[in-house]
Amino acid sequence: MTILCVRFQLPPEHEAALPGLLGLLEEFTPVVEALPPDGALADLRGAERYFGRDAVELASVIRVRSLALYGVDCVIGAGPGPMLARMALRAARPGVTRAVPGDPDGIAEFLAGRPVAALPGVGPATARTLCEYGLDTLGLVAAAPLSTLQRLIGAKAGRELREKATGVDRGRVVPNAVSRSLATERAFDIDELNPDRHRRELLSAAEEIGARLRAVEKVCRTLTLTVRYADLPRSRTGSSGGTPISTTRSRTLAEPTAHSAALTKAAYGMYEALGLQRARVHALALRAEGLTPADQASRQLTFDPVDEKTRRIEEVADRARAKFGPRAVMPGSLAA
Repeated sequence: MTILCVRFQLPPEHEAALPGLLGLLEEFTPVVEALPPDGALADLRGAERYFGRDAVELASVIRVRSLALYGVDCVIGAGPGPMLARMALRAARPGVTRAVPGDPDGIAEFLAGRPVAALPGVGPATARTLCEYGLDTLGLVAAAPLSTLQRLIGAKAGRELREKATGVDRGRVVPNAVSRSLATERAFDIDELNPDRHRRELLSAAEEIGARLRAVEKVCRTLTLTVRYADLPRSRTGSSGGTPISTTRSRTLAEPTAHSAALTKAAYGMYEALGLQRARVHALALRAEGLTPADQASRQLTFDPVDEKTRRIEEVADRARAKFGPRAVMPGSLAA
């Protein structure tokens, strides 16, 4: 067990603490891969030899330091490879590291009873196809003939699925920069028809994304909107339930920005372009992509006093939110 998958129990509005938490992991190993918004993979092969402790023992030290230095608990999975560590994380709970044994028998036992959808890289469509043929657990997939899997999902995908289901983990931890994207989602308690409610949640999401970008001193180049709809009946989708269908649209901004008003305008524009008419919306998600440091971004000069006033108000509001919480200052339409 040399790979840790760590998910810090970090509120989205406190994502600015993630670089510090990753720095904590880098005290044990330089091979750390950020998994925004709140996680990371860490390869501890060298650390195990250097500190004379195994990955589970080092995970306990990481958890204690995270709590002591940042007041943030974490959930940790450990395994012989990144895929197995990610799967172990899903079965972990705070305070206890879930570890996948490193021997073939232990790996096979860990995987056998898990649903095929639990395997990283297996999407809803692939899982649905496999389940229709009775291959609903990884143990059954591992026991199935390779030719059968290849007929069902294709030659390359079938071979890769068979390898993963038998515990072959070819992934590796790739050190990267923190947060190349930021995302947030607004789910409705019941499927929502009202466009005004849709726009209200888009405004809330854009405000959050803007505040989080400014907190980590980043700007984004692209904004992506995903609209997830309610399940449709079998007659239209060919299935009786499961994953809601969705529509995704992206827009490249006129200039990189963390300005909430600009993000809101782009989000509204993408939403209006969809031309939704009485759509039953399950959730709305916004993702800011192409993140770059704010001090390296160029900005078009403007003589619009309204724009400058809005930006100054935004700076004051950010300071108030940092001191009194994310809901200290918000647009009036969100206060109700």
